[in-house]
Amino acid sequence: MPEHPSILQLTGVTVLVLATAVWVVGLVRLLRRNRFEATAVRPGDALWALPSQRQTGPGVECVELTPAERDAFDGLVRQFSDGRP
Repeated sequence: MPEHPSILQLTGVTVLVLATAVWVVGLVRLLRRNRFEATAVRPGDALWALPSQRQTGPGVECVELTPAERDAFDGLVRQFSDGRP
């Protein structure tokens, strides 16, 4: 180390040492907290953020059409099918 370092050099080294110490302490705390939470997770809970699947499908919906609506629907089917039965 130089014999007479400037005040800026001493201040810079001090700030870097303090920032490193704060970073290390924060990292250790974060890793300890996550280590505890990781051990509590079971292997089947890998996708815990997703909702579970439904065991049954949605209810069946049925709407009765009037004859005019049925004719209009048949016309749309013929139009989109290009005359195919």
